[in-house]
Amino acid sequence: MILADLVRFAAQPVPMADELLLIGRRHVRSNNSWMHNYHRLVKGKPRHQLLMHPDDLASRRLSDGQRVRVSSRIGMIEVEVLASLDMMPGVVSLPHGWGHGRPGVRMTIASEQPGASANDLTDERQLDELSGNAALNGVPVQVAAA
Repeated sequence: MILADLVRFAAQPVPMADELLLIGRRHVRSNNSWMHNYHRLVKGKPRHQLLMHPDDLASRRLSDGQRVRVSSRIGMIEVEVLASLDMMPGVVSLPHGWGHGRPGVRMTIASEQPGASANDLTDERQLDELSGNAALNGVPVQVAAA
């Protein structure tokens, strides 16, 4: 390994035994939250679920499609979980930009969409060591039945 790889590796959060690492994801019809306020972009299969490897679901006695509670040091959200072999064991993925059900949201179509905001879980004290930017991926979380 070169020095940059060692620094990057050392900066990665290490989850506790019952934790998973949360990463984000985007979809071509959901790159930004404003896209959730246009019917043609939100119709079709839902894209708001937490993706989780089936082995992680089984070890927590959770089922595909179940509502789960995702919590971090900062906060907690509830969202539907979806089993996915695309996820590596130990990692869960929540899409960017959802969670429009808050008071004061004036986007009618978006506020009718399910989903939760991953921002409620991210830790302002967790920074990327190389850039100094907020670390929005690799957030240690716990997932349990809602």
